[in-house]
Amino acid sequence: MASTAPLSYSSYHTYAECPLRWKFLYVDRLPETPRGYFTFGRVVHTVLEDLVRPFLVPGARRTAVGEAQRTLDEWHAGGAAPSEVRPMTSEELLAAYDRAWLSEGYTSPEEEARYKALGRDLLLRYYKRFVKEPPSPVAVEEHLEARWDGIPIHGYIDRIDRTDDGGLEIVDYKTSRELSGEDARASEQLSIYQVLVESNYTEPVEGLTLYHLRSLTPHRVPPRPREELEVLHERLGTVLDGIRTEAFEPTPGRHCGRCDFQSRCPEFRAVPATDEARLMQLVDRFDALRQQERQVGEDLRRTADELHRAAEQFGVHRIPGSSHVALRRREETWQYPAERLRPVLESAGLADRVANGDPAQVRGILRDASVDPEVRRRLAEAGARKVTWYWDLEDV
Repeated sequence: MASTAPLSYSSYHTYAECPLRWKFLYVDRLPETPRGYFTFGRVVHTVLEDLVRPFLVPGARRTAVGEAQRTLDEWHAGGAAPSEVRPMTSEELLAAYDRAWLSEGYTSPEEEARYKALGRDLLLRYYKRFVKEPPSPVAVEEHLEARWDGIPIHGYIDRIDRTDDGGLEIVDYKTSRELSGEDARASEQLSIYQVLVESNYTEPVEGLTLYHLRSLTPHRVPPRPREELEVLHERLGTVLDGIRTEAFEPTPGRHCGRCDFQSRCPEFRAVPATDEARLMQLVDRFDALRQQERQVGEDLRRTADELHRAAEQFGVHRIPGSSHVALRRREETWQYPAERLRPVLESAGLADRVANGDPAQVRGILRDASVDPEVRRRLAEAGARKVTWYWDLEDV
């Protein structure tokens, strides 16, 4: 059985997108090709952590999941109050950026140079705003774990700030090219972070923010309501069930274009050259048979229709052949359109006895002597009988 380690947002999203790719990454531990934009994002996050960490303020953490005892996090090393902290200078910021820089994943020296220049500009503009309005972070790059109604989850949260009202705001930095308020409203990552913070902190979550670093735009949205979180919990449960049962079939889609494992995936893996000619003949044969199948199906329908017309013309249900007798059979079904059925059921207080117009359940009410006869009559009139004729064969 596959591992059921705590789900991160990345793990959950990967499985939901393609279970086989999840297996390659989390079970087989296959490495992915480094990509410059991922490397760039990690470097920027590292420098922002160095910038923000000295400003940490105490936060109320639970001593354990489910306990309400409040404990204060340790003050940042040195014990200085946040108001006395001196932020690093812009020169120190750029020096930290140079130290953190990684060259992994860039397709050319020119691309690396463009990204590095972008990072310098982005960090300097962020720094100017930061020193004017420093936040009150309770945590920076915080790793949190929780058990969400039986589902283990975890995540690394970029920043948790204390709000003016004493609550908490979750902040996730994004270095992507474009970002909108709708992205923040739809972010399942922020939803998981909300559950993690609510499970580990005593203060309430009052806001969720995707911070777009390129435009210095914080896209703030309210915390998720319970019903929205319940939908996500169901999706996480479906993913966890798939992992537990080792359901690792590939799911082809647009994401395949950026997958490093196409050579291992049955959707893309080439057949061995030694068997290519034989398999090509099998495919051609299958194609020919499929076309014959379609033709036979059309001939079968036309022949059955002619027999039906003859049976109606001569008033017979048995037509002999040379080796078999064709027997005309009748199948009867009842249908109850929702627009006709629903008013009758609701007026009689019987709506909970019928799911989606199920004919068997309706027929059960029609046979129920405890139901008002007038209600049963109206239910019967709401139905429509459908008769289907078909042919069977019998030996002569």
